[in-house]
Amino acid sequence: MAQPETPDARMVEALRASLKEADRLRERNRKLTAALREPIAIVGMACRYPGGVRSPEELWDLVAEGGDGITGFPADRGWDPALHDPAPGAEGRSCTAEGGFLHDAGEFDAGFFGISPREALLMDPQQRLLLEGSWEALESAGIDPGSLKGSRTGVFAGVMYHDYFGSFGSGSIVSGRVAYTLGLEGPTLSIDTACSSSLVALHLAAQALRQGECTLALAGGVTVMASPGTFVEFSRQGALSPDGRCKSFADGADGTGFAEGVGVLVVERLSDARRNGHEVLAVVRGSAVNQDGASNGLTAPNGPSQQRVIRQALESAGLTPADVDVVEAHGTGTTLGDPIEAQALLATYGQDRSADRPLWLGSVKSNIGHTQAAAGVAGVIKMVQAMRHGVLPRTLHVGEPSRQVDWTAGSVELLTEERAWPQAAGRPRRAGISSFGISGTNAHTIIEEAPAAPAPEQPGQPGQPEAGPVPPVLIWPLSARGRQALPAQAERLHAFAEARPELGPAAVARSLGTRRAVFGDRAAVVGTDRAQLLRGLQALAAGESSPAVVQGTARKGGRTAFLFTGQGAQRLGMGAGLRAAHPVFAEAFDAVDETLGTGLSAVLFGTDADRVDLTLHAQTGLFAYEVALFRLLESWGIRPGLLAGHSIGELAAAHVAGVLTLEDACTLVAARGRLMQALPAGGAMVAVRAGEEEILPLLTGGVALAAVNGPGSVVISGEQDEVMRIAQGFGKTKRLKVSHAFHSPLMDGMLDGFRAVAESVTYHEPRIPVVSNLTGRPAGKGLLSDPAYWVRHVREPVRFAAGVRALADAGATRFVELGPDAVLTGMARESVPEGTFVPLGRRQGEEPVVLAQGVAQLYADGLAPDWRALYPGTATAPLPSYAFRRRRYWLAADVPLTVGALTAQEEPEATEESADAQPLQDRPAAVSPAGQEELLTGLVRARTAAVLGHAGPEEVDPETGFLEAGMDSVSATELRHALAGATGLTLPAGAVFEHGTPAALAAHLRTRLAGGGRAPAAEEAAESESVSGLLRRAAAGGNMMKGMALLNAVAEILPGFSSAAELGALERPVRLAQGGEGPKLICFPSPMALGGAQQYARFAAHFRGRREVVVPAVPGFGEGDALPLSVDAAVEVFAEEVRTAAAGEPFVLVGYSSGGQFAHATAEVLEKAGTPARAVVLLDTYLPGGDGKDELWRQMFQGMLDRESSFGRFSAARLAAMSRYSDLITGCMPGALSAPVLFVRPAESFATGAGTDDWRAVWEGEHVLREVPGNHFTILEEAAASTAAAVDAWLPSLGG
Repeated sequence: MAQPETPDARMVEALRASLKEADRLRERNRKLTAALREPIAIVGMACRYPGGVRSPEELWDLVAEGGDGITGFPADRGWDPALHDPAPGAEGRSCTAEGGFLHDAGEFDAGFFGISPREALLMDPQQRLLLEGSWEALESAGIDPGSLKGSRTGVFAGVMYHDYFGSFGSGSIVSGRVAYTLGLEGPTLSIDTACSSSLVALHLAAQALRQGECTLALAGGVTVMASPGTFVEFSRQGALSPDGRCKSFADGADGTGFAEGVGVLVVERLSDARRNGHEVLAVVRGSAVNQDGASNGLTAPNGPSQQRVIRQALESAGLTPADVDVVEAHGTGTTLGDPIEAQALLATYGQDRSADRPLWLGSVKSNIGHTQAAAGVAGVIKMVQAMRHGVLPRTLHVGEPSRQVDWTAGSVELLTEERAWPQAAGRPRRAGISSFGISGTNAHTIIEEAPAAPAPEQPGQPGQPEAGPVPPVLIWPLSARGRQALPAQAERLHAFAEARPELGPAAVARSLGTRRAVFGDRAAVVGTDRAQLLRGLQALAAGESSPAVVQGTARKGGRTAFLFTGQGAQRLGMGAGLRAAHPVFAEAFDAVDETLGTGLSAVLFGTDADRVDLTLHAQTGLFAYEVALFRLLESWGIRPGLLAGHSIGELAAAHVAGVLTLEDACTLVAARGRLMQALPAGGAMVAVRAGEEEILPLLTGGVALAAVNGPGSVVISGEQDEVMRIAQGFGKTKRLKVSHAFHSPLMDGMLDGFRAVAESVTYHEPRIPVVSNLTGRPAGKGLLSDPAYWVRHVREPVRFAAGVRALADAGATRFVELGPDAVLTGMARESVPEGTFVPLGRRQGEEPVVLAQGVAQLYADGLAPDWRALYPGTATAPLPSYAFRRRRYWLAADVPLTVGALTAQEEPEATEESADAQPLQDRPAAVSPAGQEELLTGLVRARTAAVLGHAGPEEVDPETGFLEAGMDSVSATELRHALAGATGLTLPAGAVFEHGTPAALAAHLRTRLAGGGRAPAAEEAAESESVSGLLRRAAAGGNMMKGMALLNAVAEILPGFSSAAELGALERPVRLAQGGEGPKLICFPSPMALGGAQQYARFAAHFRGRREVVVPAVPGFGEGDALPLSVDAAVEVFAEEVRTAAAGEPFVLVGYSSGGQFAHATAEVLEKAGTPARAVVLLDTYLPGGDGKDELWRQMFQGMLDRESSFGRFSAARLAAMSRYSDLITGCMPGALSAPVLFVRPAESFATGAGTDDWRAVWEGEHVLREVPGNHFTILEEAAASTAAAVDAWLPSLGG
């Protein structure tokens, strides 16, 4: 029986609990205190400063060499040539003619960031510089900027100028633009404390990181002086140096010298940097910010405040003044500011120091001038570089130290000469950096040498690939946004690597694969050593062909199919090269060899080629090679979505798909080879260039169809005489070198024995879909697990051609052949000409080289390996930043801000069509058809470039759709008018979108000009008597019901379809935007006369470069199209189109207006089929019904008719299709759907007057509601950007 608890016992328990809680609180307090004091790691840096400085390394070169970056005023900003007047205080003039300028400040790679040329022209150049600088800083840190989308990454940007014409003082946009473009969701601030802005930005970033407001931050500043106002005002005040140079702390100081620049740091908590594997360049130990307060003048420096901010920073860092070696001073070179700053340093850092360890003092402003909002970060970058080099560079223009400073008041010395910076015993190098704003905001930051990196994780730990040997053949992957940008990337990498012979080629390969963003346009250089890789880069940069270089454009979507080669590809020594080069291959190969127990290695790696051709060794050898190669690819992260094999190759496919264990597969393969080999030799196999239908009537009891390898390629097999007799009837034949007639009646003798073996092993359903040799279709449940299947497999034809087509139908666009020779690649290409075919083995060539070339080709096509697995270990190498393709954007202050003016300013240079005085409509007849095509394509490209704001026609791809290029209805109208003016043709409103691409539109123009410029007959018909005209007349006369009856009658005349199969081939979806983020958006247009991909043109522009946006075709709206006879028929087609567009990747369905009903219905069908949408977005979808809304529907219909001119005349087919879908939507009401739904509706009505009060669309099902500016029509027109932003902001709620 338990004893009752005594009061003393209860007190003891209470005390024990209290002590535990005190310990817990003490530990929590310790962690919080540590977090608030945790050093902040600088893990990336980027900059552009005067003197042509484009990187932190170049800034170091400049200061280390004593370089001077001061130059004359920029000549391309429209500044008054007579601006300079050396007379002090001259009205409206500058007493200096020099400063520190970014003479290329107007240059920007707008296309890289998905920004149109017109928008770039209006953007403040400070936005552009900070964008590029932020990208380069993240690259410097080894961070893919795209990986930060949706992360709590902060942006803290110092900016003080707002004088660019067209920017309208939008300083907040400077930081916001970076966050918007990169999708960053942490704190984002534009900070203007004048000259201290960038150091204040770093201070705020460090605080935000320590407080957990963000996990990573970009901190820095940017300055561009678009106008000369600062020079004029400071000349008036007498504060400018006449020669534009800052003579920091010099007795000859005579004023400051203003400059421009941008500097960006990537910072994160030190613990995070170590965990993330980022190299730590230096750490921020402490920082402080204060204000002068009520001092002796608003803009005058305050010495006591400067002392206080230094002491606060030291306290923040937990350091004493003697712990800091050097201060990078504000040091502007003014006779007022420098002495005050020097006295503050003497009173703080100059005290309590040993005589042999003075505080060293310098300023980067002596090299590059006062870069103002970018000044503090310039000092940080300089000091980080000085720590890493162990050198303190000299400060220029000092001569004698200022006599206004009592230098004996403390131990402080100017760096008038370069000095070594040795580490003090027992502590790291440290530096203080000061920035003081003209409005009184002071900042001081203390940075410290990076601590020693902790020992790397033990190989084999989770997330850490096990270190292994470097592959004998290396791949250097590159990518760019735009094919034209690839050579520049190669050129930059070549120059960088050539100048750094100490960089290990494998480390460069690993860094290129793991520390850079990957874009759609790709190249890879393959080589066995550094020299070979550099030669490949040189060839790529020069646009020359080279066997070491692979180029391509990554496919969006599409699945990868592995093809396993069959008998006939075997060769002596196959696998020996891969076995020696790749341990994973060797291990897998040896495991198969041991399990087979046939002495395979001795045969394959021996000297007798004839033994390899024996059936037992050929089939087991191919199986071992292909399984080992699969395991190697699998270890590199290259995995298939589909499998197929040819004869014995299908057994390899079945094993890797999980149908058979290795033991069972080897049992089956060995038995198959042994039993076949035991059959009497004889018979023949002949490849015949003929179709199956030609061969079948000729077969006899002794001859069988062995394989159908392509549309006109078959193999017959059987009794020799009969086979040869049949083959003689065809022009092109080839007898195969085989010991037996496989897949023929001559195999019948081994079937019973093989059946017994097949029935003795265990089968499983495949984990990876396999296309069957016997059916030419995906293997259904139970097929591959039936022993009888594998017996039939010996005897029946290999339907390889049908199998390849089935792979393509299942979404395969990439076909990778696993075998010792490229046998299947050519055959597969005959059946699917548009795919990408990559053989990983060839009879000729070294195996590791051929494999590396194949992997490089896969990367170029969009299937990248896991580079960490390919190049295991932790070694990385520095890399150059992305080679932007910049062009100049600078808006002169005397240009009116109108579309016409901007277009005129950006008009491309005159092309051939404008240089010749002969009227264009008369010229095609004088040239060849090819010349006509070139002439008109050039015209369309030039006019398209002008409309879209590109530099010239070369930037317009003739095969890229107008919609994908960013054209909307407004710009399409501009293009149509421009082409009409150039050709003299009258072009219908829909001509641009109807013909789709510059090449297609040029072909249309050629046809029209060849016909004398006459419009097609349909266009010549009287408008009032067309179906569209009659419908308008009915609407105007109040006879809408009669008008709709007319359309219904037209619809009944046109053909219809009840299923997707009846419709035949489906139209390809139109891609409006590309990008690597998921899920992709598949957008359903309204199935009305206005409907089509162009409805989403402006909506898609928001996502361009970030997320794929595609629009499937609505069946029935093209000339001659059949109309759906039911909702089910339409939805079945939509579902197939969505599957094609999704290509196995996550997707969200978007539907506008009544298109939303079909998007929802399609999502329901796909969800039931096991391929659900991640979500459905409905854009102002009105459900049918609702009494009393007749006037609302009438005005909606009228709004559509009012927009007919921007689309082009509505054809009878479009109007009939609209009529049919109007009937169908009444039966397309929403059903059950588990996917989340976003319902977006406008804040304004499109209708006015009585009967339109109840205008808001309502969705009854579960949904999230968002209201956006605009009305039912304009949410995808003028207000499309807001609509897209609302959708974009909601998508992250879907999670990963």
